[in-house]
Amino acid sequence: MQPEPHRYFIINKPVNMVSQFVSTHQVGLLGDLNVDFPEGTHAVGRLDSNSEGLLILTTNKKVTRLLFQGVQPHKRTYLVLVNHQVTPYNLERLRSGVEFKIQGGVTYKTSPCEVEIVTNPEIHFDSPYMLSPRVTYTWLRISLTEGKFHQVRKMVAAINHKVKRLVRVSIEDLQLGNLPPGSVRELEEAEFFRLLKITDY
Repeated sequence: MQPEPHRYFIINKPVNMVSQFVSTHQVGLLGDLNVDFPEGTHAVGRLDSNSEGLLILTTNKKVTRLLFQGVQPHKRTYLVLVNHQVTPYNLERLRSGVEFKIQGGVTYKTSPCEVEIVTNPEIHFDSPYMLSPRVTYTWLRISLTEGKFHQVRKMVAAINHKVKRLVRVSIEDLQLGNLPPGSVRELEEAEFFRLLKITDY
């Protein structure tokens, strides 16, 4: 008897939802989405509760290793709304690497990455947060290939700004596009791996 073929989904994870189907806490769960996912579906490259955007779900347990633990790094891109105006000096700090504490109190310095100010972010849905009309904000597009715990938030904190909104918009060529929050799109296996630039699956 042939095993069931693997299935591949992307969702636009809304805020106040964790990247899990089960939790001991009173939080929004992936199972709250009105989708009948097949048995064994799990999230790859999780987003925290306060972050939004592109999240991969699949029944293929090899995807995490292929995407995030292989020799070839894979680029993830985020649109990040931060409070106040980000100076050219702080932009360059983000690009060249900033330091913050990680588990065990160790100081970690980020690898060089791509950072730019965005005047018209490619977001097709409204913010779930209330923003003060008395505060200036800056949208950043940050692309990186590493992912320490809460890395983008810690990078922004290292330059004395605060993240007000964080949306993952792509992983390599796999794009969130105009998928509404809480919506799901299924992809064919060949397209899924082609967009992620994974050839050895």
